[in-house]
Parts: sequence; C-alpha cells; structure tokens
Amino acid sequence: MRTAPLRLFNSPLIEIWPACLLRARSNRDARSLALADHVLRRKADGQYLAARLPSGLMPLVTRLPDEPGLMAALDLLEQIGQRGALPAPASVLPLDSVHEQLAQLGLQGDHYAQHSGLALHAEPAWLAHAGFDRWRRPLWLTPAAGRSWQRMRSAAAADRIVLEAISGYRSHAYQAGIFARKQARGLGVADILRVNTAPGFSEHHSGRALDIGTPGEQAAEESFEATPAFAWLSQHAHRFGFALSYPRDNPHGIVYEPWHWCYHPAGG
Repeated sequence: MRTAPLRLFNSPLIEIWPACLLRARSNRDARSLALADHVLRRKADGQYLAARLPSGLMPLVTRLPDEPGLMAALDLLEQIGQRGALPAPASVLPLDSVHEQLAQLGLQGDHYAQHSGLALHAEPAWLAHAGFDRWRRPLWLTPAAGRSWQRMRSAAAADRIVLEAISGYRSHAYQAGIFARKQARGLGVADILRVNTAPGFSEHHSGRALDIGTPGEQAAEESFEATPAFAWLSQHAHRFGFALSYPRDNPHGIVYEPWHWCYHPAGG
C-alpha cells in the first residue's frame, strides 16, 4: 500500500505535523505520538499542543482552548482528514500576523523593505518533507525546492562531495521568537537587525531557502567558503535552480553568508 507523502500544514500561529516525525519529550508524549496521526505544534517555540488520536483530539497542554490561533488550526486539521490530503486552496498564508509582529517591534514593513531592499515572504500553506538536516531534524521545503535539493545533493555525492542541510523553512513566529529571546537578554531591535532579518523578510519563510554545510565544518560559518562543497556549489548549484543569496558586499547589508542558498523556479 502506498503511503501518503509527509507534509507540514500551516495556519498562522500553529503548525500541523505528521506525528511520526516528532520526537517524544516525555512519557506522555511518547504514548500520544505512538497513536496519533497529526500533532498541533506552536510555531513560536515548538510546544506540542494536541495530538489527534483515533479516539479524538488529546490536549498536550493545560488550557488548550485558550491557545491563540487554535480555531484556525482545528479548521485546517478537519480539512486535512486522516490521510493528510491537501487542504483547500491557498498557496500562501495571509500576512496579517507578520504585520502584527513587525508592529510589536516598532517596525513598519514598507519602510524596512525600502531600507533593506529585502522582500516580504509569505509562508506556504503547506510544505513537503525533504529529508533531514545534519541533526536528523525534519527538513521542510516547497515541493519544487525539495526535489531540486535532493537532486543536487545526489549529483554532489556522485562527485564525492557531501552536502548537508543545516536548516530550511522557518516560520514568521519562529523569527519573532528569536527577537523576543534576544530582547530578553537586553539587546535592542537595531542591534538584533544587524544579524537577523525582521520577521517576514527571511528567505527561509518562503520554504525555498537552505543553509548548507558539509561534514567537519561548523554550521553557518564563513569558513565554509574554503571547502570543496562550496566550490562545487559555486560551479553547479545554478543547474538545480539554487543561487547564493548574500555574497560579499551585497546590497542588503547582510553579512557574507556562503552557506545560504535559495531555490528560484525557472521563469520565477
């Protein structure tokens, strides 16, 4: 019997994951995940909120009904059905939540976009499982980006080059969480923006961007530039639709990131 493809489904504040890809964090989690088909997971911090069992929805947190964004996630869960079918039609999510996150940081999206030259990226309504990253975490990308990544990795392996995914899709809420954690340590928004893009403006939100590494190299370090893996990517990545996003002296003012590559569909 053919199994359904593994997909991550998106609502503005809560993701819906295949239970089989999640790691249990407690004995209760282990029992629930063993029986569940899907799990509701808070975007901002990864907290498991509820698991869908054959007998119904099992809360994994107290006061589940008070969870922000719960109704939208439950509506989506109902659309998905037991077999993980695609929900009704929307290629990307609305941008209401990210505009709220920017306002909380005292940022205006239009002004930030004009100043940085960066584009605002909506989140895909769903993403495809594209394998695992260096730490065996599930890697989520758009279907086309995932297929191209797997082809590119296989081509590199044929040339005895090992490419590892460091990270793929990240949500707006996750990016906002980075700001919240750094602000809690006393950093100001202007200081954080020197290292992290504002929520909504990271290419990782699009599901088309990958941070790439190779064994023996620290993740997301400029030293990746000196590896055979980077040399291979520089010569061949374009064949698979991937391009280096932030070369030296890029117009966005982002530090040189030899590890960050983004998939650009043909004609897109």
